[in-house]
Amino acid sequence: MIRGNPVQTLFVKATIWLSIVFGQSFNHSIVMPVPDLSFHPSIFYGLDVLEQMDFKPLYGKTIGVFTNQTAVNRQGTHLLDLLKAHPKIDVEIIFTPQYGLFAQQNERFKIQGDQKFDPIYNARIVEVFGRNVKPPEWAMRGLDLILIDIQDTGVRYSTYVATTTKIMEVASEWNTPVILLDRPNPLRGDRVDGPVVRPQFQSFEGYHLVPIRHGMTIGEMAIMANEMGWIKNLKRVNLTVIPMANWKRAYWLDKSEHPWVKPQPKIKSLRTNLAYVGFGLLEGTNLNDGRGTSRPYMRAGAPWLSGSHLVEKLSALNLPGVEFRIVEYIPRKRPEDRMVPMHVNKVCSGVDIYITDANRYDPLATATAIMVLAYQLYPRQFQWDGLNRIDMLYGHSQLRIFAAQGKPANYLPPLWLKDVLKFNEFRQQFLLYQ
Repeated sequence: MIRGNPVQTLFVKATIWLSIVFGQSFNHSIVMPVPDLSFHPSIFYGLDVLEQMDFKPLYGKTIGVFTNQTAVNRQGTHLLDLLKAHPKIDVEIIFTPQYGLFAQQNERFKIQGDQKFDPIYNARIVEVFGRNVKPPEWAMRGLDLILIDIQDTGVRYSTYVATTTKIMEVASEWNTPVILLDRPNPLRGDRVDGPVVRPQFQSFEGYHLVPIRHGMTIGEMAIMANEMGWIKNLKRVNLTVIPMANWKRAYWLDKSEHPWVKPQPKIKSLRTNLAYVGFGLLEGTNLNDGRGTSRPYMRAGAPWLSGSHLVEKLSALNLPGVEFRIVEYIPRKRPEDRMVPMHVNKVCSGVDIYITDANRYDPLATATAIMVLAYQLYPRQFQWDGLNRIDMLYGHSQLRIFAAQGKPANYLPPLWLKDVLKFNEFRQQFLLYQ
């Protein structure tokens, strides 16, 4: 009879350790074995597994931590608060991604001069985005290890994977080991969609040659980059991934007991995250994408657009899992917004999307239909971003050319099917979960 917490007891007392990697072996990356917890109904993220190990792999180390507000355990406690209880762990540097460390940052850090510090450790906070796209040399000196724990969106536009790769690049130069705590792909790991980035259109929002919806966890993406030499100039890093237990590829993020934490300021819910797969492309146009309103990435409009006309055309396409409604609204800039919303303070007409079936909803087909129709219905008013940012977001010039050719909107998705099939086959060698 097991007394106390049976899960904790299993972690401590288990004598047979089983890797959840199904037949995978890697040349440059290690996946730490975890106990077989298939009998237990809960899902354990990499942080939960490390916590059950009492963080022993970090003892006696001076570490840098790459994280943001999403790094919480099943009880909602943040990684940095968990590490506080371990005097044998010295957190020297906290690396932060785009959007910073916490959504409400004024309570999390203090400022001394022009430098930011975490009040728990007095650790220096270094943003690895914008001016510093990778950790500066001074931040790497004296680090024994870099720990990474961050929830990705599962969407290629998010910069967290790119920043993770840049951290791995610098770590390889300094021979600094990296431990990455894996988290789910929130949008299921068995769904792949969209074109693969062409090399001429690579950017920080399309850093690796993957589809828009890649269906991989951040741990799998890191292993792929490390094994393929995608970090830079075929460099590799001493990478260890602590995987999840009991996560399946067919799971949405809300399958687990972990609390929802916004991965980006405007991604307020799992359905918003799903819509972002397609509506993130609207940043390459002069359509408002719902930012500046209560429905970011769930709305499209402009002052020159007729919502009723657009809804009529969209409804005729019979797109699955979604309904469209006419809306009039005024985008407003809020104090916390870093960017001014498109058409701020102007009356816009447009369309709201309502996802009726997340498993059937096709966010890319929906968003590209809105853009193609807007281009064709309003050729004088609709514009692509002046720097052709749409090509970098989409990963290809195909969308822009397709719209100019006047072809029906529903002809576009079959064009990226070949990319999806090829990438899905390629990624199999890096997948950690069934």
